[in-house]
Amino acid sequence: MNTPTNAYASLSGWLGWLRRLLSWQIEQTRFIYGALADDPQRGLYIPDIEADLLAAGPFALPEDLRRQRTALVAERAELERSDTDSSLARLCQRFGLDPFGHDVILLTLAPAIDLGFERLYAYIQDDVTRRRPMVDLALRLFCLEPTAQVAARASFAVDAPLRRHRLIQLLDEGQASPNLIAYGVKLAPRIVAALLGQPAIDDLISPFAQMISPTRSLKDLVLPTMLIDQARRIFAAPGPGPVIALDGAYGSGRQALAEALCAEPGQPMLLINGPQLRASDLPAAEAISRCLREARLSDAVLFWQGADTLLDSEAALAWREALLAGLDQHPGCAFLALSQPSPGRMLRHSTQRALSIPMPNFTERAQIWRQSLGDLYPMSDEDLAALGGTFRISGGQIRDAVQAARDHASQEGRALTKADFYAACRGLSAASISKIAWKIPLTYHWDDLVLPADQVERLREVCIQVRYRRIVLEDWGFEAHLAMGKGVNLLFAGESGTGKTMAAEVIAVELGLDLYKIDLSGMVSKYIGETEKNLDRVFIAAREANAILFFDEADAIFGKRSEVKDAHDRYANIEVAYLLQRIEAYDGLVILATNLRNIIDPAFLRRMHMVVDFPAPKEPERLRIWHKVFPDQAPLDTDVNLKVLAQKYELTGGNIRNVALLAAYLAAESGTSITMAVINRALRREYQKLGRMSMP
Repeated sequence: MNTPTNAYASLSGWLGWLRRLLSWQIEQTRFIYGALADDPQRGLYIPDIEADLLAAGPFALPEDLRRQRTALVAERAELERSDTDSSLARLCQRFGLDPFGHDVILLTLAPAIDLGFERLYAYIQDDVTRRRPMVDLALRLFCLEPTAQVAARASFAVDAPLRRHRLIQLLDEGQASPNLIAYGVKLAPRIVAALLGQPAIDDLISPFAQMISPTRSLKDLVLPTMLIDQARRIFAAPGPGPVIALDGAYGSGRQALAEALCAEPGQPMLLINGPQLRASDLPAAEAISRCLREARLSDAVLFWQGADTLLDSEAALAWREALLAGLDQHPGCAFLALSQPSPGRMLRHSTQRALSIPMPNFTERAQIWRQSLGDLYPMSDEDLAALGGTFRISGGQIRDAVQAARDHASQEGRALTKADFYAACRGLSAASISKIAWKIPLTYHWDDLVLPADQVERLREVCIQVRYRRIVLEDWGFEAHLAMGKGVNLLFAGESGTGKTMAAEVIAVELGLDLYKIDLSGMVSKYIGETEKNLDRVFIAAREANAILFFDEADAIFGKRSEVKDAHDRYANIEVAYLLQRIEAYDGLVILATNLRNIIDPAFLRRMHMVVDFPAPKEPERLRIWHKVFPDQAPLDTDVNLKVLAQKYELTGGNIRNVALLAAYLAAESGTSITMAVINRALRREYQKLGRMSMP
């Protein structure tokens, strides 16, 4: 373990060697400039004798200094052979530093351990203000021959490991455009901390980075066995660490899989929050470089959360290029968590691999529900099957739903119920779809429907298709024969007020799902490609929310196609085809409603799983509606003859509700009960609204 005590102990031998090397350098300087040692104004001017010495060039060292230097070289070689696991040795190995780079790190680290080194540097550099080592000092200390010094200058280049990985900084020490060797050299604070056994993450990336020690086990993951085996082979393959792109929905298990893979060899994992990283004030190149440096320091596997924000084609070019360039040079493994599959062209790493994490099937969802519920709320297999079959959500969403249900019940001071889990599942992703669709309040049940028996039976069959699709598609193998169309799409046809929206509400209540109404007119845009983007947002949000989609007035877009006369007609047909494609690909329930079935394109009707006609109610149905429309507490006068109303006025259920509601308001205003007179007045208003000039 790299504790501060262990770190110092492993460095003590190197620090002793550095002291002796500095002592040798002092002796060499005194030998060369000995005649100037007693000059009280030394350093304030350049005397003649110093100019002569500088012009004379390199001096031949006396025998004793040569022997000392030879001994120091041998001592260094022995230290290097024996030092295989110090913090300094690990740093050099992880960042690919050569012996000269190793010694530069040592030179810049020493003052962080003992400030006396700063005074030594100032003394040797003949300037009390230069307490930080200059490039010149590093070259003179570690390279005896001028040719070696010239070659070593390359170690301070921008693309050399010392600077590319931000291990050191070059400081101009107040000079304007100084020569390279006149720059001061500073060790990065994060490197100082790492070498001294202080594991804190770089302060500048700590707000969006977290180092974890994974403990998950692959055998505990609820993922396809083939996927786990493939991921293990890729991760454990010899050679440079691969870049593994993991695409999947929120909570699909991307991070869990990466953690379990890291846990097997005991590697730490550095989590980077991509969206937060991009939103930070750090320049892209610096932010990415610091993250990569942090991973190397701890020999950690990188996990980029929300990597789409850094790689997306619409993202800032600087972020994408910085990440791609950094991964190209990074020797370790890196995971990229994506919400959508990543095209190969987005990454140019030679060891790039892509894995898709699927949404759990029914069996896997039931297993995750059982694990997540534990002893909190024991649930029967039947209830688990109903819950797992209704909501096709990820493992992470299941765990979120359990926590949300628990919190809600706790806030209300009561025990958990099955309804809490249904409500929690419905609320998981409501925020995203609520921005683009209207959530219909669910108030109706089967008893509220007034339809012919055949229509009611067909609506119940819709619920059967949704509720038992798991058995049919997964257990009985029908899914393998369906490339698309794994969901259910319906067309409700009938004039306004015949119960189409009510029927959709009843189905939603029966299935325990939310119902969202989509305004197709708001989806269509005059700009090419925008309509498709709008529809994409709707279906993606609906999939996340496990919602029923209700498209009203579908005839506005699905009417019979006319001859294509111009580009506008052609593009309109493309939009219709695209919407049909998205409806068929959606694995939930889509309901389209129309008042004008006769103008709907027959080709469109053939692609519906079911078409349910909503006829205008006949007298018996109208009487049932009149009875249902007045609540028990409504003051209905004894002179009201509902049978006469049903027999005389051929209205739809929606019209009847409008009449009853207006009559109630009129009665409330006059302070009387709801009489036949106020109902007749309300009837006249409804007929006027319908464009019928006279009442029967």
